[in-house]
Amino acid sequence: MVNNMLNNDIQKPIISEKSRVLVTGACGSVGSALVRRLVEDGHTVCALDQSEDGLFKLDQELGEVGGRLRLFMGNVRDEDRLRRAMDGVEVVFHCAAMKHVYLSEYNPFEAMQTNIRGTQNVIEAALSVGVERVVLTSSDKAVNPTSTMGATKLLGERLFIAANHFVGAHKTKFACVRFGNVLNSNGSVLQIFKRQLDRNIPLTITSKDMTRFFLTMTDAVDLCIDASESMAGGEIFVRSMGSCDIMSLAKAVNGDRPFKYSEIGIKPGEKLYEELVTEEEAPRTVLVGSTYVVLPSTVDLMPDDIQYEYAKYDELKRLAQPLRSDACLLNQSDIVSMLDLGKVHV
Repeated sequence: MVNNMLNNDIQKPIISEKSRVLVTGACGSVGSALVRRLVEDGHTVCALDQSEDGLFKLDQELGEVGGRLRLFMGNVRDEDRLRRAMDGVEVVFHCAAMKHVYLSEYNPFEAMQTNIRGTQNVIEAALSVGVERVVLTSSDKAVNPTSTMGATKLLGERLFIAANHFVGAHKTKFACVRFGNVLNSNGSVLQIFKRQLDRNIPLTITSKDMTRFFLTMTDAVDLCIDASESMAGGEIFVRSMGSCDIMSLAKAVNGDRPFKYSEIGIKPGEKLYEELVTEEEAPRTVLVGSTYVVLPSTVDLMPDDIQYEYAKYDELKRLAQPLRSDACLLNQSDIVSMLDLGKVHV
């Protein structure tokens, strides 16, 4: 496995000039970062979210953009609302999801309604109005899932890939991106550590053996935009990213303070390590720059134009093994550099 998180060898991708773009889950960590980037790049952005307060804050932050930010109250469980929000839209980034493992374990039906039913609604709405490209933001927890959240994200990926099979005369193409833990995102371990340090209480470690993949918010946004530009349809795009054990991350965040921690045990649905690419996916995964591209196992079911575009991957070397977070761990210095790169200040 190549931990290439600190390697910035791909230029920042840019969506075609002056596109109209929809972001679902626009008030979440990744969604709001995407909205900011796209607005700054001159696009008209339709921001859809069920959080009135979140949309208000987005408007307060980005309201002076010449009418390029459009605020849509709505839920992905409502297909009619999605269809209205997608009117005239060229590109959709589907970021809306229930993402917290523990809450999804306690509320599995709700997770299914949002992460599976909501994702199918996005597909149906995009096809009905003729959106060109749709990108689903997924998670490493979708890989060999042990949690409700991971299982729903896996099914969301499968729905998006399969959507390319039945587009018919529609021009719409669908692809996915997979993230590890996005540094300092809402509810992340880094935010938990920060609150604990502010209160001068021991850092809570689920298990000293636990490892996770991490990437910066900039890398997450770049991956979404890059995927929307380069997708043929049906791929899963995964940025090569660093991994570390939680104990080393806690020490890096702790800095020069006396290190105090307590081991609290793994929560329901959690794994000791995560995977970005499975053993089954590895033989059909290629590395393009610093991005892994997982090609679908159902290539033969894809429309001819998509199969033709896959020729660009033919000469690229396939992976020989899965990508696991407990392999090739970052050292302490690299973890500190990663936190600096992600502008994490605790």
